[in-house]
Amino acid sequence: MQIWVGLGNPGPEYAMHRHNVGFMAIDIIADMHGFEPPKRRFQGWAQEGRLGNQKLLLLKPATFMNKSGQAIGEAMRFFKLEPEAVTIFHDELDLAPFKVKVKRGGGIAGHNGLRSADQHIGPEFRRVRIGIGHPGNKDRVTSHVLGNFAKTELDDLTDMLGAIGAEAGWLAKDDDVRFMNDVALRQQA
Repeated sequence: MQIWVGLGNPGPEYAMHRHNVGFMAIDIIADMHGFEPPKRRFQGWAQEGRLGNQKLLLLKPATFMNKSGQAIGEAMRFFKLEPEAVTIFHDELDLAPFKVKVKRGGGIAGHNGLRSADQHIGPEFRRVRIGIGHPGNKDRVTSHVLGNFAKTELDDLTDMLGAIGAEAGWLAKDDDVRFMNDVALRQQA
């Protein structure tokens, strides 16, 4: 069993925010791979399903970004899992827009959702870092992160999310390198 978490803020007014790209990734994985409909569980929306022979719980915390670790910790304790079984999909300022990188462990880079997860389950979870780019000036970071994707970005966003969904099976098999390579190849096509 693995728990895959998308970080974001609940509510339709946040749906297209760059900060909600983790929610978007979870939604596309659930849609492409036939997961059960979402149910209210673990202080969020949870969907169970399989990728290959790996059983997964997809989770979108409803606690808002700054408290998302509460939902993650609750699900992890329920299934008696260690942090290594958790993968968190999140926006990343330090990556170019629509670049996707995976790493295990590490710091929080000022990300409040990662800070909350780190406080509740420790730092040893896997991160799928989804690039949203930096606005160039630290005074504009908040409005950038909490702003909607621009209309000119929607094709690239759709392509990237489709690639994440299509290649998610490699993550389920713990082949992070193959996942990153195949996502990048799909984006170049």
